[in-house]
Amino acid sequence: MTAPTREATIEERVREQVERTIQRSIKGLEYISTGDPAVGLTPKEVIHSRGTLRLYHYAAQSDEVYRVPVMLVMSLVSKPYILDLTPGQSLVEFLLKKGFDVYMIDWGVPRPEDTRLTLENYVLDFIPDCAERVLKDSGEDELSVVGYCMGGQLATMYGALHTDGPMKNLACFTTPVDANGMTLFKQWTDRRYFDVDRIVDTLGNIPPELLFASFDMLKPVAKVAKSVQLWDKIWDDDFVRSYRMFDRWAADQIPFPGETFRKVTKDMMWENKFVKNEMEVGGRRVDLGKIKVPFMHVVAEHDHIVPYEAARPLVPMVGSEDKKEVMLKGGHVSLVAGGNAIYRLWPQLESWLGERSV
Repeated sequence: MTAPTREATIEERVREQVERTIQRSIKGLEYISTGDPAVGLTPKEVIHSRGTLRLYHYAAQSDEVYRVPVMLVMSLVSKPYILDLTPGQSLVEFLLKKGFDVYMIDWGVPRPEDTRLTLENYVLDFIPDCAERVLKDSGEDELSVVGYCMGGQLATMYGALHTDGPMKNLACFTTPVDANGMTLFKQWTDRRYFDVDRIVDTLGNIPPELLFASFDMLKPVAKVAKSVQLWDKIWDDDFVRSYRMFDRWAADQIPFPGETFRKVTKDMMWENKFVKNEMEVGGRRVDLGKIKVPFMHVVAEHDHIVPYEAARPLVPMVGSEDKKEVMLKGGHVSLVAGGNAIYRLWPQLESWLGERSV
């Protein structure tokens, strides 16, 4: 038996690579022609609606339920299904199976007339109103609040200004308080070049494309790198499915209500009032030191949207005795959803809430 020639070996390798390229192209065509996967599938009912706002109550998935219900508060610029991606990759589903009674505030997509909505509307009206409706629906007199990103800012403002309210526990994920730590995003809104009054007066609500472009600037080669990774792993159906869901959510941003954007830009980004405890909402100073309930802040080690320098001051500013910061591996999104979250954040949240919800 003769050994294969070098030419034959090269020919086989070329044939293998050609076949692999053909199969990859076929999978690529499948990717392009297949619709986006369904998201937000956990059964729920709308228990309250007001304008674009919807307050959801999710169907219980455990026979034994913790007494204290959980109300999830999302950012104003992101759709809430990142917390309920798909069965097996849903924080909402996970909490339900662990025995929590879960509610969520979905702000909806702002309409042109919603440009007038201010922080006062969200912090002094919408969130307190939703909290009272959660208590009425659940039959309890306390609730835990969990805020993600800007939702964490809204939740801490609510907590600081409603110290006599029903909030029993407060958990925040990747919540920025120090604008000086926002690096490129702060440069993007530099008052010398960024005429926020003209932008809001002209556009009303801030288009998601404008915000999305600013996030892309924070990590300019990320989109190319993700495309290369997708092409390399196009054979892995589970990876492709997960990639599609995350990519859909990342591109599915919503407009930012104009007047709120104006105040956030001036007071938080320009004057950095939040970290100075000088932020005012409805003429009332937001002093985070007045928050006394158990508090947890979870930050991501590789968060390019809310770097650690922007999030670090939050725990020291909160006045609770029972408080802690948890840093986990992951990025701004992978912290709360996907395989990374399943084994890191979710168990941490379950354990922390469980001890304080009996």
